[in-house]
Formats: sequence, structure tokens, C-alpha cells
Amino acid sequence: MFFTIGNKKPIKIIPNTQAQVDGHPVLTYTYNIYSNVNLNDQTTLSRQESELLLQEKLDPTYLGYITFEDPGKVFTYTADGKDRLSSTEIEEIIENISHYRDHPRMWQFESNK
Repeated sequence: MFFTIGNKKPIKIIPNTQAQVDGHPVLTYTYNIYSNVNLNDQTTLSRQESELLLQEKLDPTYLGYITFEDPGKVFTYTADGKDRLSSTEIEEIIENISHYRDHPRMWQFESNK
């Protein structure tokens, strides 16, 4: 997911899991947050995707992750990246992720047909 927050700060969100069950999207509860400075750089994207399951992320644009403990009610932000997000930025990111979660047709999935 790509969107901007605050004063036009570009953000990229990579869900920890992207899967389909019986043709329906499965929504994850943990979302990795990156400052989106290299939108079209395939090397950066590959590195970020390869680090998803690692305990420590080395990507300099990594900003931590948000866990949806109880969607719509309880969220946890873990700031284990180089920089921290403000509470206002976190709230805006949660609103954007929630919008995507509430409208799964916005997600693009490739068909293996």
C-alpha cells in the first residue's frame, strides 16, 4: 500500500502476510512501515520483502510496524526502525490501513489461472 501522511510524507506499507484462501484475500494483523523514498527501485523492494520475517530489519527506510490487536479498537506501534513516527502519523497510518482492510476490493491480487 502506498499513501502520504502529514505534510506529504510518502509511506509504503508491506503486510507481513499476503495470501489467498479459496480465492478470498486473508488480511494480516501486522504491517511493516517504510518511508517511501525509492518507489520504483526493484533492489530496495526485493530487500524489504526478503527482510519481512527477520527479527531485525536493516533497511534504512524501515520505521517499525503496526499490529492490529483488535481491529477498530486496539493497535500497537513498535518503533524498531531507524526513525520513530509521531502519534499523529501513527493515527493517520492506522486510518489508511483500516480503509484498505474495510475495502478489500482495493487490494490487487494476481490470479494463478
